[in-house]
Amino acid sequence: MLRLWRATINTRNGLAFAIRSEQAVREEIFALVLSVPLAWLIGTTTMRRVELVAAVAFVLVVELLNTAIEKLADRLTTDHDLKIGQVKDMGSAAVGVALLMAGLFWLFALAERMGAI
Repeated sequence: MLRLWRATINTRNGLAFAIRSEQAVREEIFALVLSVPLAWLIGTTTMRRVELVAAVAFVLVVELLNTAIEKLADRLTTDHDLKIGQVKDMGSAAVGVALLMAGLFWLFALAERMGAI
């Protein structure tokens, strides 16, 4: 139980730091909160609603990992380093792919709701 408690505290601390330091994390948390009622309106089944919210939550997860990579890279060196820049770009690309996936899920659900599929 102590290990679980410590892990919970670490999670809270990490999320609090990310919220304070990253605008993208704040925006994605806002999108996650907004996705719950919108998924209820757009999703045609309970499972589809869960999928829509999970897609937005996945974007937040990838953003948190990208933020961690960027913070670590910045801690390693403040000098411009080509390899570190490439690592940061890959993290950014991961966020972009997650956003694209989430957008496609939502577009599919919207088309499904409108009877286009």
